Amino acid sequence: MSGGATKPTWVIDKEKAKRAAANETVWLFGLHAVRDALVNPDRVKLRLVVTKNAYDKLADAVAQAGITPEIVDPRKFDVPIDEGSVHQGAALEVKPLNWGKLADVCIGGKGAPLVVLLDRVTDPHNVGAVLRSAEVFGARAVIAPQRHSAPETGALAKTASGALERQPYLRVVNLADAMEELKAMGYVLLGLDGEAEVTLAQAVAEAGTRPIGLVMGAEGPGLRDKTRDTCDRLVKIPFTGEFGSLNVSNAAAVALYAVSAR
Repeated sequence: MSGGATKPTWVIDKEKAKRAAANETVWLFGLHAVRDALVNPDRVKLRLVVTKNAYDKLADAVAQAGITPEIVDPRKFDVPIDEGSVHQGAALEVKPLNWGKLADVCIGGKGAPLVVLLDRVTDPHNVGAVLRSAEVFGARAVIAPQRHSAPETGALAKTASGALERQPYLRVVNLADAMEELKAMGYVLLGLDGEAEVTLAQAVAEAGTRPIGLVMGAEGPGLRDKTRDTCDRLVKIPFTGEFGSLNVSNAAAVALYAVSAR
């Protein structure tokens, strides 16, 4: 065997993933999402493609960002976003935001001591809507696993309606590990489950002034067993009527309101 020892596969994979993350970019589209990203000093902006009409509407934000726009004919709006995306003549290539470490955001972050954890919620529209609600009710973070969750995309940013630029969205390697870390910080983790005995209101009252993490699964599969077992309590949002479940973004809004009103 020659001199240098070969690297184990997991090391090579890790280095590859790190390089891929460093090269990863996101195309945001739509006047609202693009404007919010342009004026966000923490957002690394790479390329702005706009029609003349969109540029006129965004000129102040473009000047603030100090980026040179590429002004294109509306019929030649050629950027790598899904066909049918309502881009309104504006698209901006950016780097994903880096919100920092879980502990820094969840212990000392802005906002109420309240976080939302999403277990395999992959629909960008749902995650975007949860980010909006989290911002409205002042949650410190929305936390999701890196794999099996909606990444930062133009569709997510558009649904989040600007909240993606302001509301920490932390993607963690392992959700159960992040939950244990939050418990060590003093968070009470309440898992939403339609079959639970205890209501959300009861559990919130019993938590007193302790920080709360609301743990929510995707519609259909709900919480995975490991996630469910790591929660401190399972709670339900009581309902009247035939339809016994809210979609995850509606449930998040109701639950965030219930906690923030305590």
